[in-house]
Amino acid sequence: MNDLIDFFLEPYRTASILHIALEFTAALFGVISVFYAKKENILVFPTGIISTGIYVYLLSQWNLYGDLIINIYYTLMSIYGWYMWSKIIDSTIVGTDDKHHHIPISRTDHQDKLKAFGIFLSTSIFVIFVYRYYNVMPNDLNFSESINYAYSYMTSGSLQKFRKITPFLDTFTTGIFFAAMWLMANKKIENWTFWIVGNIVSIPLYFVKGYGFTGIQYSIFLILAILGYIEWKKTLDKKKLT
Repeated sequence: MNDLIDFFLEPYRTASILHIALEFTAALFGVISVFYAKKENILVFPTGIISTGIYVYLLSQWNLYGDLIINIYYTLMSIYGWYMWSKIIDSTIVGTDDKHHHIPISRTDHQDKLKAFGIFLSTSIFVIFVYRYYNVMPNDLNFSESINYAYSYMTSGSLQKFRKITPFLDTFTTGIFFAAMWLMANKKIENWTFWIVGNIVSIPLYFVKGYGFTGIQYSIFLILAILGYIEWKKTLDKKKLT
């Protein structure tokens, strides 16, 4: 138990009070934002902007470029999502008796799926180029050598070696979170599936990187994402019955 506590606290022994307070605040507002998303409340976006804005600063200090890119994108997509969720659309589009209605929860169609996959793939490739350019991941390996390198270090059983291949996993989480944010901004229920998968991968990554508050935040994100999917699905099922 003491080893677990030391693992959590060790990175904070040398961190400044300001950075610790900012990380805690960003994590808190991040959780509040996801709670509002679960409730389909537009406050998801202003609270999310506070969280991601703080993380943009922190991640620039921590040299975590993939996560930095994610949070810049989150901030921009939150502005877009804020607009989309507050947008008034004609009632004939959503099939209600009201004169006007906000954008409804819906499922992705074939075109949405292609767009989401395109966002995931292009983002992942972009992050790989950035990481290789800054030598965050080895830039002298070809594709198959990179796969073998990542696999061997991931299965080595060494925490130090595992830390060296976290950038490889960052490329996946960056891509999946980019796609998830776009889906959420357009109120597609599949956004929760993307968040769930991304959070499962991100939780151990942040603890390994030494950012415990953020790791706890993503653990709460995972629970809220599961609950969010259940709640949005109930809303969709109700619409089918009306």
